[in-house]
Amino acid sequence: MSAMKIKKGDTVKVIAGKDKGKEGKVLAVNVKDNTVIVENVNMVTKHSKPSAANQAGGITKKEAALHVSNVMLVVDGKATRVGFKMDGDKKVRVAKATGEVIDK
Repeated sequence: MSAMKIKKGDTVKVIAGKDKGKEGKVLAVNVKDNTVIVENVNMVTKHSKPSAANQAGGITKKEAALHVSNVMLVVDGKATRVGFKMDGDKKVRVAKATGEVIDK
């Protein structure tokens, strides 16, 4: 399996779907399903029953997963593709637009 080009904590821009053009921080990455959860993007309504943990229950809004192909990494305010290269004996991510190393 190849390495994920998007990691938790990255800033990404949505390039497809109902939230196209929005930017946000990656909250979670699911490598198995190739999905990411982005802050305040792809919001869905969740109905929850009252329980011991949630006394009130009710309707809440939360982020749903997006496929990783629908987001693009933002480096220096510009959306870019991501590549990999060897930096000595360490594999690092590189922004294709600028050639800049993302992982220090």
